[in-house]
Amino acid sequence: MSEFLITDDSVKSKLNPDQMLDNRDFSVINKREDLVKVLKQKKRGYNKALSNLQYEHELAQLQVELVKLQHWIAETKQRVAIIFEGRDAAGKGGTIKRFTEHLNPRSMRVVALNKPTDLELGQWYFRRYIKELPYAGEMVFFDRSWYNRAVVEPVMGFCSEDQYQRFMRQVPEFEHMLFEDGVHIIKFWFSIGKDEQVRRFNERRANPLKQWKLSPVDEKGQEMWQKYTYYKEQMFALTHNSFSPWIIIKTNTKKQARLESIRHVLSKFEYPGKSEADIVVLPDPNVVMRFHRSIYHLI
Repeated sequence: MSEFLITDDSVKSKLNPDQMLDNRDFSVINKREDLVKVLKQKKRGYNKALSNLQYEHELAQLQVELVKLQHWIAETKQRVAIIFEGRDAAGKGGTIKRFTEHLNPRSMRVVALNKPTDLELGQWYFRRYIKELPYAGEMVFFDRSWYNRAVVEPVMGFCSEDQYQRFMRQVPEFEHMLFEDGVHIIKFWFSIGKDEQVRRFNERRANPLKQWKLSPVDEKGQEMWQKYTYYKEQMFALTHNSFSPWIIIKTNTKKQARLESIRHVLSKFEYPGKSEADIVVLPDPNVVMRFHRSIYHLI
């Protein structure tokens, strides 16, 4: 006798036995149409299942395009730095994982630096990041970047006012030098609502595999939400420019944010095979938007 493939009692209690899927049902499912047919026969809702299938399909197709892009970057010796900034739990790490999971590790790196050492504290602030910049033919993904000094450090008191002001004066010049030297810089800000951030923090507390993601700084960020907003808006106003613009990603829906941020990166380059893509590579402007100084109180 086939065993039911639902073991969660809370789910079972909401379903009639005739609505449950067993091994016999799964044995006839080979494609999406088969799944829809079985779910209809069981009188089960299938919109969420189809949405997840669509997400997985789109992600796989976009990752194919990322592989094409990476090959072109390596062949033409481009240098690409993609910066992921945003509030805690906005989905930066999960998005970077989807960007990189099928890329060639020989021409790709993820940079997530620890707090500076005593030696680094005595150096020019940008030095520890300069050595992490991409080599010719390489993509580098920054899971947080030099912009720690623009928001996190002043909010948490990790830098002085003089250090903060000096950084804000220097960073546009620093990025302009990189731009003139041929480095492609893409700056993402992952925007999340306060309530959604709380929900994700609670989810992390309950999940032993995600508890490492929580830190005292995360909790403090909730308490200092408005101060965080002030420094974030100062950062946008003073460091957004034509050669290194801020790209805002709405992340309350994680999967959508992942797909659209990948689309944005793909849209920035003309690589071989792009026109033959089996998927749209232009981002949704309702999810991905360029910062404008007329926009206030972005989350």
